[in-house]
Amino acid sequence: MSKILSWLFEKLKQREVRNKSKYVSRLLTPQKFHKLEELVGFNIKNRSYFIQALMHRSFLEQNSDYDVSNERLEFLGDSVLSLVVAEYLFEEFPEKDEGFLTKVRAKLVNRIALADAAEKINLADFILVSKNLFNTFKNGSRTVLADATEALIGAVYLDNGLAGAKGFIHKVLIEPNSKDGLYLVDENFKSQLLEYAQANKLENPVYTVIKEEGPQHNRIFTIKVEIGENEFGRGKGRNKKSAEQNAAQAALQKIFNEGLHSL
Repeated sequence: MSKILSWLFEKLKQREVRNKSKYVSRLLTPQKFHKLEELVGFNIKNRSYFIQALMHRSFLEQNSDYDVSNERLEFLGDSVLSLVVAEYLFEEFPEKDEGFLTKVRAKLVNRIALADAAEKINLADFILVSKNLFNTFKNGSRTVLADATEALIGAVYLDNGLAGAKGFIHKVLIEPNSKDGLYLVDENFKSQLLEYAQANKLENPVYTVIKEEGPQHNRIFTIKVEIGENEFGRGKGRNKKSAEQNAAQAALQKIFNEGLHSL
């Protein structure tokens, strides 16, 4: 009897594995893999790399047949991305120093740039997430998108080498951002305001929260920035960091409009 039960258990387990594999096959159909090949720019040799790259950890909670999410490939893709962008900037700006290259690379590889790239290529259509996360994700989980972009770069590297990864990164990240040169714009307004104050021998800017609004899960902060005894600007944001940046931006605009930059 025990042998029969063991045999039945093994058969049920094998059927469960097949059903889960079929479930993934329904989500990542041959048509989707064809679209994915068009996206990455080559014929995929090992599909397992890309299945793993597109598998968010939440998917594992409801599909125990799979035990590896895209986090390892995300780690690899992050390193490959940093190398490719660093090489591009090194060749593109031969006279710029390390500080400039580091700052620009950070703008090209940060999570905002990665999520923007993922949205442009509709990567959300391919990512495997749990049913619980699906509705939230479809409404726009930019962290999931950014992580999946790095993981996809890792899969491209493993399947098509560094040349394939460079082609993909140039296509989805470097070329779109280099067209208008926006990645060269310094958006760290706090840093710019501090440099202004120091250059004009003024006190360092001081940021103060003057108002908090909204429910706990959706707070809005209003912050003012002062230099010495004078208020230079105010800004709002969903966290203190963004509110401070907006206050600094308002202060810089005030400085420009009132000609205070000539002090």
